Amino acid sequence: MGGTEHLSLERVGATLVITLDRPEARNALSLPLLVGLYDGWCEADEDDDIRSVVLTGAGGTFCAGMDLKALADGGALAGEGYRQRLRDDPDLHWKAMLRHHRPRKPVIAAVEGHCVAGGTEMLQGTDIRVAGESAVFGLYEVRRGLFPLGGSTVRLPRQIPRTHAMEMLLTGRSWTAHEAERIGLIGHVVPDGTALEAALEIAERVNACGPLAVEAVKACVYDTEALSEADGLALELERGWPVFATADAKEGARAFAEKRPPRYRRA
Repeated sequence: MGGTEHLSLERVGATLVITLDRPEARNALSLPLLVGLYDGWCEADEDDDIRSVVLTGAGGTFCAGMDLKALADGGALAGEGYRQRLRDDPDLHWKAMLRHHRPRKPVIAAVEGHCVAGGTEMLQGTDIRVAGESAVFGLYEVRRGLFPLGGSTVRLPRQIPRTHAMEMLLTGRSWTAHEAERIGLIGHVVPDGTALEAALEIAERVNACGPLAVEAVKACVYDTEALSEADGLALELERGWPVFATADAKEGARAFAEKRPPRYRRA
């Protein structure tokens, strides 16, 4: 399907695979890569034939964070077109990293190798996470006298136990894939080189479900996480009941009764 400099997009069935493609720089986030990432999220949101997204990296690594050298000059080496995109939308890099953008479709991370600093921050914006057994995670910012501005001081303590979140944030140490699985940062550890395959298998299971139901469930989880239980349950009813009135809901029941795969039409 193409993509942009430093990033590629590929359709695998109903899944959009977004691949960070700067292996020589461990897929560090350059301006062209960030522009391509944001465009990939927009494509997934706008194309109803896309039911899930897999985010991965080329060359046996996920993402080593921001390319500070490439971004220090305001992206001067990236080309005028990329710089103009950033001038037009100064928030673009945060949207690309999933700090200020939540895709409608489920996002599954397929991690190999290093997923550190901005890579671990972007990971927190994904929904389901698979990693090769040699993958490495960590927020290194404090080791360099920096602040993890990609959302980690807010998101990480909500996603994993507070003591582990604080250790990750305050020590800047590396975490193995098995440690990351134990604390709940990732959901699956698989043999090295098979994370993408495992993520695509999960995506296929997502794609087989009713797309309206999947998107409503995802939105409800995120929209209720900061609410009280009572307010969250009220919003769940508001979001959930309309799904039962869809043609897809009727098709799901009919397919079950007829012992056949459902044919969902987003209606």
